[in-house]
Amino acid sequence: MDSNQNYDYDQTFYGDPGSSTGGQTPPAAWQPRPEPTPMKGGRRHSGVWMVLLILVLLTAAVAATGYLLRSAGISVRKTDSGFSITVGRHEQTGEPTEEQVQQMPGRETTPAQPTQPAAPAQPTDRELPTLTIGQTPEGQPTRPSSAEGALSLQEIYRKMISSVVSISTVTRSGKASGTGIIMTASGYIITNHHVIADALAINVMTSDSQDYAATLIGSDETSDLAVLRIDAAGLSPAEFGDSSVLQVGDAVVAIGDPLGVQLRGTMTDGIVSAINRDLTVGDRTMTLIQTNAALNNGNSGGPLINCYGQVIGINTMKMGNYSTYSASVEGLGFAIPIDAAKPILDELIEKGYVSGRPSVGFEGETLPTTFRIYYRLPDGIYVTHVYEQSDAYAKGLQEGDIITEINGTAVGSVEELNRIKNQFSAGDSVTLTVYRGGTFYSVPVVLMDQAYAK
Repeated sequence: MDSNQNYDYDQTFYGDPGSSTGGQTPPAAWQPRPEPTPMKGGRRHSGVWMVLLILVLLTAAVAATGYLLRSAGISVRKTDSGFSITVGRHEQTGEPTEEQVQQMPGRETTPAQPTQPAAPAQPTDRELPTLTIGQTPEGQPTRPSSAEGALSLQEIYRKMISSVVSISTVTRSGKASGTGIIMTASGYIITNHHVIADALAINVMTSDSQDYAATLIGSDETSDLAVLRIDAAGLSPAEFGDSSVLQVGDAVVAIGDPLGVQLRGTMTDGIVSAINRDLTVGDRTMTLIQTNAALNNGNSGGPLINCYGQVIGINTMKMGNYSTYSASVEGLGFAIPIDAAKPILDELIEKGYVSGRPSVGFEGETLPTTFRIYYRLPDGIYVTHVYEQSDAYAKGLQEGDIITEINGTAVGSVEELNRIKNQFSAGDSVTLTVYRGGTFYSVPVVLMDQAYAK
């Protein structure tokens, strides 16, 4: 077959409708077509190419238009009433979008501000609860059931048990437990600061074995008081009595979780052994009620209750081994008087902290004796961190300094420094003696509010 002969390749490509060849090869009966004249062939091919060129141009124009519309954020969609044009996320109404306004020539572009999380709704002052102390008979016999209004031990327990909760915490070093007192039906709970100190999570279990995740409202290390809140309603708040009328010999009971949740709801009884007992705890002195009602680890934060079923103290500690005499002691428990606790608890609920607590403005550690001797350093407190917002930072105190005196009194430990510092208030000035590089310096600093020392 002559290779210069023309075939109808249109039909060869698409196939013969009546053939079973599927368009792969031409049927044998097909004959070569006569060569068209140049004039006729030129016109036909010119028309085809013109149509193809127009189609290509139209396709390119449509594609380019679509690309431009998408780039501008413009889209067209069909609606029940016709078609709507959308620019970005705004339907075209004749008004420019916010983004278009910011990009207008001659208008200063304001950078978008990051969205801040919405602050939790805070109750107004009138909605904030305060601790209410009821009337307590003064000078009356205080043995249960021996005076008008006094309750038996069984009646005290039945009255109070639903107002006592178990508190469990998770810390970086493990788990801890304590006791709490329901203050309001809406879920405010009183406990000790040391029960929830450094807690990553706090759980509250009520007397009916209901578990709640607790939120820390406020805490104060100096008074060892804290306030929690759980999302609950209809709780049984405790009744609070007047601790100022207590007398030595008054009958009292304690309810709590000695040694943990397994023994929760344990009640012990005793008497008031002493009142206004000043006790130094670490770096602070607390005025406490002393009782011989059995208290153990886990009772902390629970109620000390008078014979009328009123909470007159918050159990805070027991004395186990008195190192001065190397002797084991029994029956020495202590509670925070409710009258002294009230203003602190009210402020914790209102602010989340107690204002006016003084801070020198730095963190430090007591220098070990062996460390001091080896490096030939003076006795004092090694500064590990200085708060940038403190006056101590402004005066040049820095990490690695050693504080040896405060107001001329030598201090060899953090506890000794805090004991002197706590005699002042935020805003007062003290003079620190600082050892640095072999030289001692006197540096006057203004004490800051402990609430801002972070």
